[in-house]
Amino acid sequence: MDGIISVLGVLTLVLEGISCQGVYAPPTVRIMHSGHACNVEEERYSERVYTIREGEMLELTCLVTGHPRPQIRWTKTAGSVSDRFQDSSVFNETLHIAKIQRHQGGRYYCKAENGLGSPAIKSIRVDVYYLDEPVVTVHQSIGEAKEQFYYERTVFLRCIANSNPPIRYSWFRGRDVLSQGSDKGVEIYEPFFTQLQGETKILKLKNLRPKDYANYSCIASVRNVCGIADRRVVFRLTNKTAPASIKLLVEDPIVVNPGQTVSLVCITTGGEPTPSLNWTLSSGSLPEKSLMKDGTLTLPAIASEDAGIYSCIASNNVGNPAKKSTTIIVRALKKGRFWITPDPYHNDDNIQIGREVKISCQVEATPPEELQFSWLKNGRPLRSSERMVITQTDSDISPGTTNLDIIDLKFTDFGTYTCVAALRGGAIPEISIDVNISSTTVPPNLTVPRGKSPMAVREGDTVELECLVSGKPKPIILWSRADKEAPMPDGSMQMESYDGVLRIVNVSREMSGSYRCQTSQYNGFNVKPREAVIELIVRYPPAVEPVWQEVRQGLGRPVSMNCRVLRAHPSRVLRYEWRLGSRLLHAGTFDSRDDTDYTVRSLAREGYGEYTCDIINEVGPGRCTFLVTGKAYPPEFYYDTYNPLWQNRPRVYGYKLQWTQMNPSAVDRIMVYRLGIRQTGKQRWWEQEIQVEGNIQKGELITHNLTELIRPEAYVVRLTPITRFGEGDSSTRVVTYSVPINPHLREFHCSFEEDPVCMFTQDKNDDFDWTRHSAATRDTKYTPNTGPSGDHSGSKQGFYMYIETSRPRKEGDTARLLSPTFNVALKSSYSITSPPAYCFSFYFHMFGKHIGTLNAFVKQKGQSTSEAGPVWSLSGNQGDRWRQAKISIHPTASFQVMFEGIRGPGIEGDIAIDDVTLEEGECPDPPSNPIRGAAAHSVSSIWPLSITLFYIVFIGLR
Repeated sequence: MDGIISVLGVLTLVLEGISCQGVYAPPTVRIMHSGHACNVEEERYSERVYTIREGEMLELTCLVTGHPRPQIRWTKTAGSVSDRFQDSSVFNETLHIAKIQRHQGGRYYCKAENGLGSPAIKSIRVDVYYLDEPVVTVHQSIGEAKEQFYYERTVFLRCIANSNPPIRYSWFRGRDVLSQGSDKGVEIYEPFFTQLQGETKILKLKNLRPKDYANYSCIASVRNVCGIADRRVVFRLTNKTAPASIKLLVEDPIVVNPGQTVSLVCITTGGEPTPSLNWTLSSGSLPEKSLMKDGTLTLPAIASEDAGIYSCIASNNVGNPAKKSTTIIVRALKKGRFWITPDPYHNDDNIQIGREVKISCQVEATPPEELQFSWLKNGRPLRSSERMVITQTDSDISPGTTNLDIIDLKFTDFGTYTCVAALRGGAIPEISIDVNISSTTVPPNLTVPRGKSPMAVREGDTVELECLVSGKPKPIILWSRADKEAPMPDGSMQMESYDGVLRIVNVSREMSGSYRCQTSQYNGFNVKPREAVIELIVRYPPAVEPVWQEVRQGLGRPVSMNCRVLRAHPSRVLRYEWRLGSRLLHAGTFDSRDDTDYTVRSLAREGYGEYTCDIINEVGPGRCTFLVTGKAYPPEFYYDTYNPLWQNRPRVYGYKLQWTQMNPSAVDRIMVYRLGIRQTGKQRWWEQEIQVEGNIQKGELITHNLTELIRPEAYVVRLTPITRFGEGDSSTRVVTYSVPINPHLREFHCSFEEDPVCMFTQDKNDDFDWTRHSAATRDTKYTPNTGPSGDHSGSKQGFYMYIETSRPRKEGDTARLLSPTFNVALKSSYSITSPPAYCFSFYFHMFGKHIGTLNAFVKQKGQSTSEAGPVWSLSGNQGDRWRQAKISIHPTASFQVMFEGIRGPGIEGDIAIDDVTLEEGECPDPPSNPIRGAAAHSVSSIWPLSITLFYIVFIGLR
């Protein structure tokens, strides 16, 4: 006995220790699926496979537990889904894709984290099913090609389509099925290798016979998975069947001027069936302004960017497509420039009498072979002579370039030389470039003005870096970073300047460094580039941390604040100043430290407020800000409350609101909570106060019951903690009239008051759907003698589900409604021979002279509907009233309940259901069931934790 007492003492301590940990818990995750799934294979190697038809709606819900409430993020294999879907859905519990496409299939992950333990991650693989229209192409045997198939011995008909899952192909000649071995002249096979996308099935017609000229049908089938219908394509093979051939009625190349209208004419010269014609552009898509009609492509007002190779492609699925191309060249002249080359046989870069000098002129011309140059001196034509040699550089070395060599320069040679570039045929404006040769023509020189390097400026100012350039003509100046491979302020690697000045607006600290100015070869001397370097120093005030920090503390407690310097230029910090508001608290200068502290030994009410620490150098201050407050942290709503909702009366419900307090000891004791509640969509708040006795412990679960909530309205709940400092931070959540689906089923109730009807879904393989309705909205004009006049509670505003048996429904049509999947957690007191028991109950209404049948199924994992068999069934008119059915069920694996309504012989046969419930345990005094279930299993009670532990320990001591 003493041993038992000792064990009970230890057990009490264990239980107390468990309760002191509070309700904080790391996250757990489970993925629920809704939307239009074709099939869901439950846990297979710890992952589910969700099959859906392309274009249908995908909806995945991530159900989480854990406290504080975990943050949720959806991701796709090896990346984020935010680039494909609405950003709002990525961080929500539900991932919604309205019309899923094939490329959106893959593995989806739901990640939940709340800062406790490791993040919880679950995945589900989404398999998107589709079937494209098949295409039949016809090919003749290699080496035996003739102009027409009439002379061929062998023809191959290739059927190809893209699909998921794999396709099953069928071939028909007329109405006759073709199969391997059914005809000696026919062979059906799959190619060993194909570069085409999709699956392929080839029909080989050997030694063509007269009967082989016929209509051939290829049927692609994925066996009606996801309701995807078979697709058929027909090809007529005749003795005139031939590949496409075409002819272009245009020149190649086509050289045009800008602004002209160009028409490319392509005609078919052969092919049966009649080929289709299409135009493409090698560099991308056709110009937006282009027009195409009957094989003619028209390009109005053509521009340089429209130039390229245009191809006409003809295809009739016989042989390879025919292709003819032509090149459009749009005349253009642009980018004229020049350079002067001094006598290469002298080291001096100056131009001098008696030496040679060369003037080079370059333009970009299209087409280059039409480019022609002429030279003028002082406006008069200049011809090549022994001293004035005009040449054109080899296009492979320097395209579009002409040179004027002046040999043995004389004083009379000084003047203005003009290079004129033009295209033969005119219509394109000429480009003229003037070059002055005189005694003042000298090579460039670059210098940095005194006092302009280094340049020291404040961050945010505008700075001008200047290089003085001399010489005639003045060349373009190129600016770049000299100290590192980094872009210039405009984002480019090099900037041009015509006056030698680089202007930088709103200079930042990242722009500090060395800048190089350099002469360009063009529009100047063709000599070694001159360059200079300017150092830019950007001064900025100290960068500090923290920039802003909130400090929460109760009255009478100490508060310490620290402000640290990260970087500054100049790096020598002069002083610091601590202030509360505008009042100076403390000031000083820095020694070797890079931080400063300020401490309030005992916080008084006037000590609350905004503290600032300014750390100051020559440029200005960097500021740390500390908001010292006594505000309480926000409460943390608890979302894992078991069965928080209950119903007092038919139109009223209650909700058990639970929460913990974040860091309750950080500030003064919370004396009261202010509770605000308003109906969603309304503006008015109702408020009340919830008194708090004593100190709240970290992790302590606080409960307050919300009553008199109107069913099925949702409410916004706001909770604000109040201390002697005043109001703290509020938390807000929404309370809805719905019963959560627990990971392990204990109780489930659905009265169909809200869409989407407790996650019930319509079966995809039945004939029609169940309909959600209320008596207030249902039209009984045509069928007044069937169906309910209200929901189970008698309310005309209440909702229920029913089958509408009016036309076009016919006798024997079925409608099936499936519940969400419930996972069964087998406990130690259960076994395969004694599985857990659940009471499955619902209300039904079967009134009308044409009532058919209502079946209820329990469909376990891996079972088909036919394998499951009904656990309850009833047929015929049961009168104008609601009745209740109760069935004890004993699932051994995850399961769904399913309702099947079967239409009777006429339109007065509406069947309705309402208030579906699943509860743990056998049904107490169930009504007599139309189908007698198996003998009830005996189930042991589940004892409380303390009794169970005591029993185990007691047995161990015996």
